[in-house]
Amino acid sequence: MTVKTAISIDKELLDQAQELAREMNVSRSKLVSLALNEFVRRREEEEITCKLNEACKDFPPDEEDKENIRFSSASIAKILEDDKW
Repeated sequence: MTVKTAISIDKELLDQAQELAREMNVSRSKLVSLALNEFVRRREEEEITCKLNEACKDFPPDEEDKENIRFSSASIAKILEDDKW
C-alpha cells in the first residue's frame, strides 16, 4: 500500500533528486522511496553493529582474531583498489 505525503525540502536538493530520477529512469516518488529504504536499512545495520559491539566489549580479540582482522582489511583494500571505487 502506498500513501501520498507532502514534504518540504531544499530546492537545490530537489533539483538534484529530479536529475537523478531522470538518469535512473524512475519517478521522483520512487527515488525518494528507494532513498528512504536505504537509509532505514543502514540505520538498522548500525543498531545491530552497536549491539554486537556492546556485547563483545568485554572480550578483547585474541591473536587469531587480530590476524583475521589484518587479513580482512588487506583483502578489502585490495578489492577497493582493483575495482577503483
